[in-house]
Amino acid sequence: MSELLPNYISGKWINSTGRGSALIDPVLGTELVRVDASGVDLAGAFAFARNTGGSALRSLTYPQRAAMLAAASKLLQANRDAYYDISIANSGTVKNDTAVDVDGGIYTLGTYAKLGQNLGDDHFLLDGDWQALGKDPLFQSQHILTPTRGVALFINAFNFPSWGLWEKAAPALLSGVPVIVKPATTTAWLTQRMIKDVIDAGIFPTGALSIICGSSAGLMDQLEPFDVISFTGSAQTASIIRAHPAVTQKSVRVNIEADSVNSALLLPGESASSEALDLLAKEVAREMTVKAGQKCTAIRRVFVPQSLYSAAAQAISARLEKTTVGNPRHESVRMGSLINREQYNSVAQGLAFLEQDCETLHSANKHTLIDVDPSVACCVGPTLLGTRTASGSDAARRVHDTEVFGPVATLIPYRENDLNHALELIRRGQGSLVASVFATDHTKLAQVIPELTDTHGRVHLVSPDVGAVHTGHGNVMPQSLHGGPGRAGGGEELGGLRALSFYHRRAAVQASTVVLSKLKPTGV
Repeated sequence: MSELLPNYISGKWINSTGRGSALIDPVLGTELVRVDASGVDLAGAFAFARNTGGSALRSLTYPQRAAMLAAASKLLQANRDAYYDISIANSGTVKNDTAVDVDGGIYTLGTYAKLGQNLGDDHFLLDGDWQALGKDPLFQSQHILTPTRGVALFINAFNFPSWGLWEKAAPALLSGVPVIVKPATTTAWLTQRMIKDVIDAGIFPTGALSIICGSSAGLMDQLEPFDVISFTGSAQTASIIRAHPAVTQKSVRVNIEADSVNSALLLPGESASSEALDLLAKEVAREMTVKAGQKCTAIRRVFVPQSLYSAAAQAISARLEKTTVGNPRHESVRMGSLINREQYNSVAQGLAFLEQDCETLHSANKHTLIDVDPSVACCVGPTLLGTRTASGSDAARRVHDTEVFGPVATLIPYRENDLNHALELIRRGQGSLVASVFATDHTKLAQVIPELTDTHGRVHLVSPDVGAVHTGHGNVMPQSLHGGPGRAGGGEELGGLRALSFYHRRAAVQASTVVLSKLKPTGV
């Protein structure tokens, strides 16, 4: 039996009492390590983090905590090669895709380290200016943000074991709130290793950072009123979390990132030879193949004018045909595997479901798998579907309701010169994390912004002048908001210092302006 990874709780490494779940190489089918949480004292772990870890963090100033983030970022960067090896083995990702997760996590951690340097040497933040409460200006109100005296529980998804950890932990730790992370079992190895390296280096106070690998059973039962929980995963699991007594009775603050059928839109007025169409095709192909399409921000629906349906299908397919699929250790491979056989079967079932409404424009069967045993490896080529006609787009309900979490996207034509039709179809997604819009005309791009921002957490606009410098549809930058309304979960993460609000409690202080003037003028 392979190594059983220990959990870190109550300031020490704890071995579970069970055999654990095996983490498998999705390409080779070999067992890597095991994880388990049997016998872990959850109540003790939460109390220790809440009291010991929380007290130690809150005793520090924001710049002091920022310095710890910087030290952690530097340490992780030094160990980067080891994280790449784990990711390739456990997630089946090629190096470029591993970078999105590993380097993205380290970059996010470093970004919050820099943001925290500019916050005041105090233990709270000001929120806005004084507000007069009456005719006499002597008595006014000032809102302040104070770190919550609880613990932050993170229940993370399998696709980003590094970035998914640090994009949550960085603002939490900077805020002064201790973290308990429960990574997805399938890819928990990388999360556990990163935390182990940070813990062994003694960067954060004891109890500030804990990890529990294995089953999540009982975790929510430990939450108290001033704790917070952040979840990334399926809408089905999100509904269970929202219905838990910790949320419904104790008002534990919850942040959810769930399903999302994200869109790419080519505005009316473009031609088959336009640079905007080429940029769209490039971005769609990239989003379909990065991490084998296993990204919550990946493009799932592609909207183009009816007259450009064939041209778009050809442009996207031409790029997909160049994608080599197989063993990520092989130098010629550009797309690795899905995370496991369960996900492989789920993608196959979802694809069959969508095909009932669509035609196949580019088949996964065009890709010969490189250096793998097809009966073992969880590799699959990219598939582009299409609804062919604008009327077919209206009738195709499945493509707007179903997210196939793999290298699958659907090309959807809208009525010629009818942007409202395209927007209507996009809104059938019931809220998404991100929409990208492509056009040559800057004025048209600006005009479409308010039509999308009410139903998307992020709107990414691409014109030819930024074709070579934009950060990408699916890349979540720490400076910008991550989250989305409706079926996307209704949550918000990142967005620079905005992320700190989730880990603080806002209160109004009503007092003499003489008293209020004693408060240091540092705010978010």
